[in-house]
Amino acid sequence: MGRAQLLTDGGESTDRLGGIRLYLLLRLDRWVFAGAISLVIFLALVGLSQLGLPSLRSIIATNNGTFWIFSAFIGAIITGTSIVVTINQLVLSQELGAVGDQRERMRDSMDFRRDLESELDEDASPPEPAAFLYELVDGIEDEATDLQSVVANDPSHGDDIDELVDGYVDDVVENARTVKGSLEDAQFGTFEVIWHALRFNYSRKIYDARKLRADHGDELSETADEELSDVIELLTFFGPAREHFKTLYFQWELINLSRALLYIAVPALSVMVTMLMYLDAGTLPGSTLGVDNLVWVTSAGVVVGLAPFVVFIVYILRITTIAKRTLAMGPFILRRSGRDEDLG
Repeated sequence: MGRAQLLTDGGESTDRLGGIRLYLLLRLDRWVFAGAISLVIFLALVGLSQLGLPSLRSIIATNNGTFWIFSAFIGAIITGTSIVVTINQLVLSQELGAVGDQRERMRDSMDFRRDLESELDEDASPPEPAAFLYELVDGIEDEATDLQSVVANDPSHGDDIDELVDGYVDDVVENARTVKGSLEDAQFGTFEVIWHALRFNYSRKIYDARKLRADHGDELSETADEELSDVIELLTFFGPAREHFKTLYFQWELINLSRALLYIAVPALSVMVTMLMYLDAGTLPGSTLGVDNLVWVTSAGVVVGLAPFVVFIVYILRITTIAKRTLAMGPFILRRSGRDEDLG
């Protein structure tokens, strides 16, 4: 097994979470994203009126077009908003339970904290998610550095094991320091905590550490083997911690989504009713910037009618993207990786 096989994708993590597609799906503010989509729809509708198609004013005069457009929005907004909010409430209702269930959850949470504090040799772990993950990643970095020091001071093995351990530890330290630097100012309730947690590729690091032991365990001293066990043990804490905070974040976002839809639904319905009541072929004669005023108003009305669905889409896109990238917990990697090297 060469050095390349042990290198996790700490440096690669930026690439696998980079690019314009993932920036739009994950990093971009949801309201900015929704506004950008709405603007594109608005400009597309206005642009279509300049392609020589039948005029909107004639369509409204002959076919009562505004009625067919905006009456459909009323039913869709009421039904869609009700269904989404109901589903979200069903998901959140899983947090409700009898006092015995809540005590069991509390015990599990405290047991997890005590186990981690024992591994980190700390009296109390931080209560804030960002600070908690910071301390955990910092502990992983310290254990990896201790492993490197123990191996470097042991003259009983060859240079190959030194190179392998150095490569593994350098990657862990580089990835850990990048994530730690980002977590310092992150606050839960924003996407930043989950984003930076995603950037620590613990799954690959667990695999590489176990692979190192499997292939070169007989070359490691007893102390080095214990240090490697400590690294693996701390890495196994990161998975459940990240999944717990991911679950909390999903619930947080579903609450925000429900509230946003409720805020948008009433104004959107009001605009749809106004369009039905007062918009006809004689409304706002003339043009602005070469575009019929009726096209401007009708396009804006359509964008308002679509607003609840656009907001729903941008929120769900982020949630589903995170869920897809964190389906497996532990040393399982579902995305493309260095599989050919791993099987060698």
